[in-house]
Amino acid sequence: MSPKPVHLAVYDTFADWETGYATAFLARAGHDIRTLGPTTAPVRSIGGLGVRPDLALDDVRPEDSALLILPGADLWDTSDDLAPFARKAREFLAAGVPVAAICGATAGLAREGLLDDRDHTSAVSFYLAATGYGGGERYVDADAVADGGLITAGPTEPVAFAREILRLLGVYEGEVLDAWYRLFHDSDPEAYAVLEQADAQ
Repeated sequence: MSPKPVHLAVYDTFADWETGYATAFLARAGHDIRTLGPTTAPVRSIGGLGVRPDLALDDVRPEDSALLILPGADLWDTSDDLAPFARKAREFLAAGVPVAAICGATAGLAREGLLDDRDHTSAVSFYLAATGYGGGERYVDADAVADGGLITAGPTEPVAFAREILRLLGVYEGEVLDAWYRLFHDSDPEAYAVLEQADAQ
C-alpha cells in the first residue's frame, strides 16, 4: 500500500528554499507530495516561483495525510492571513498526525499556542518571545527539534529540518541518516559512499 501523501503548504511569500531538501528526498522515497494553498488559486513564493496548489486548505483532513509541512513566509509576521494554517496544524496534532514548521511558521504556531507545551526551536528565542506565547521555557537552541509529532527549525536550517522529517517518516535512519546530513550540510565526501552503498541495497 502506498504511503499517505505529505502535504506541503504554499501561500504567497512562502520561503521556497526551506522545504526543498525534505520534499525532494520524500518524493524519491515514494511519498506523494501534494501542495496545499488557502484556495487552489496560484500563489507566488518569495523567490518569485508560481505554484498552483493541488488542494485548498479546507479540503484536507488529517487522517488523509502523513505529514503537514509549513514553510516560512513574510505573511506569518505581517498579517493574520496564514492563521488558518496554524489552526489546521492544531487539528493535525490533535489527530496524532505530525506537523513540521520552519522559520516564520514557528511564530504562527506560537501564536496558536502549539509551542507552549512542546520543546521547539526557531530563528532565535526573542523572535518567538515577541509573539507573547507561553512556551519560552521550552525553547531549545538547536538546529531542529522534534517533540510529540512536531518538528521545528529556523530559516537557516533546511537540511536539519529535512533530517528530522526523513527520520520521522523512516526514509533514512541511523548511520545512513547521519551520512545524508553530513553530505548535504557539511559537504563531507566520505558520507557520499555511505549513501551510495545504502541506495544499492
